[in-house]
Amino acid sequence: MKTIIAIMMLSLCGAALAADNELTAQEKEDGWLLLFDGKTLDGWMTSSRRASRRPVEDGCINPRKCGGYMMIHKEMWSDFVLSLDFAIEPGCNTGIFLRTFSLKRQRGKDVGYNGIEVAIDDTTGAGYHDTGAIYGLMKPTKNAMKPAGKWNHIVITCDRNIIDVVLNGEQVIHMDLDEFAEPNMRPDGTKHKFTDQNYKDHPRSGYIGFQDHGSECWFKNIKLLPIKHKESEGS
Repeated sequence: MKTIIAIMMLSLCGAALAADNELTAQEKEDGWLLLFDGKTLDGWMTSSRRASRRPVEDGCINPRKCGGYMMIHKEMWSDFVLSLDFAIEPGCNTGIFLRTFSLKRQRGKDVGYNGIEVAIDDTTGAGYHDTGAIYGLMKPTKNAMKPAGKWNHIVITCDRNIIDVVLNGEQVIHMDLDEFAEPNMRPDGTKHKFTDQNYKDHPRSGYIGFQDHGSECWFKNIKLLPIKHKESEGS
């Protein structure tokens, strides 16, 4: 894990010198993938498996009125480091979804129930629904988001049972999914709303998505570093 973090930090330092929606030579060498080229929506679709109704604008993906619950990358990912920039309009309430294991809605629920959400909201608190939180499940240690209209940089790591969130250089979440062993229950005994979800057993692979929750929000510089474990490489 230390090696992964070291590679990530070196790549992010190099990313500061990169143009928008491009990889630096160092990032390419380290194995980063560019998920969005800033010009087309190649590789992206709505969670309804249709093309977005909203085109690329100013080098950004905006899921608002895309035609589905969220914009998703067409590939499913397991263990990875996701790095991107986002900005929101005042009053925005949205999120980044991870490991959305199915695009088929559960009865009476939206497709978001199939994933894990990192919250993005125009708030100043540090609760279950504030920016950086694992929505409904874990509070961030602080609200490190910049004001609406400003660009924020977020790095999300999914490594087996661990989810880490670093927002604008501040680690705000370190979550161990194995501690969420009972449906409707957090490790501290308090209840959450996901009554059918035992997050210890939540699928460890799924889609990455940007929610359309009725607000304008913009995403760019979307980069992903797959995490490869030795046992998966046959050694």
